[in-house]
Amino acid sequence: MSPEAVISLIQQALQTLVLVSAPPLLTALLVGLLVSVFQAATQINEMTLSFIPKLLAVFVSLVLAGSWMLSTMVDFTQRLYGAIPQLAG
Repeated sequence: MSPEAVISLIQQALQTLVLVSAPPLLTALLVGLLVSVFQAATQINEMTLSFIPKLLAVFVSLVLAGSWMLSTMVDFTQRLYGAIPQLAG
């Protein structure tokens, strides 16, 4: 297995990781930002206030993007298994 193949494989794995983790992470970021702005505007300093909206928003994002995330991971895994003979030889 050549170093170029290893680097390419790691690059593809990291790209898949970023693509799959982006929807819930960006959703949590945006909801957290909105709740923080709301807390600053109303001067409510409750630390637990942002937890429930973030949890619900991440759940909704997983429901909406879950099938795409799963198909992306399955596609990467199939390409990886299909490349085993070329990588081993």
